[in-house]
Amino acid sequence: MTQRGNLFADLPSPATGEVFEELQRCRNLRIERITSSGEPEPVLYDQAHDEWVLLLSGEARLEIAGETIALSRGDYLFIPAHTPHRVLQTSAEPTSAEPGCTCTWLAIHLEA
Repeated sequence: MTQRGNLFADLPSPATGEVFEELQRCRNLRIERITSSGEPEPVLYDQAHDEWVLLLSGEARLEIAGETIALSRGDYLFIPAHTPHRVLQTSAEPTSAEPGCTCTWLAIHLEA
């Protein structure tokens, strides 16, 4: 079945933490949109599957396997399974280049 949507339509505005929205699931592939508040929860993730993330808007700092990584709009990274990671900081306000958008991600999960 063909599905159509817009990644920037109806963006939530979480006061804290993140909002995870599944966009598509097919066999071992899951695609989600993540919208972060300016106050991310300090959750340490250690997932049993690989994840590829793209920062669509905003800025973020992550800790991945003990290393701090800064991301800007358009940056992406691959997080192998069982790699500890957490979001340290996200932009809370829209930028002049991205009015109306805070910190929005596209995540692709490759599950076993």
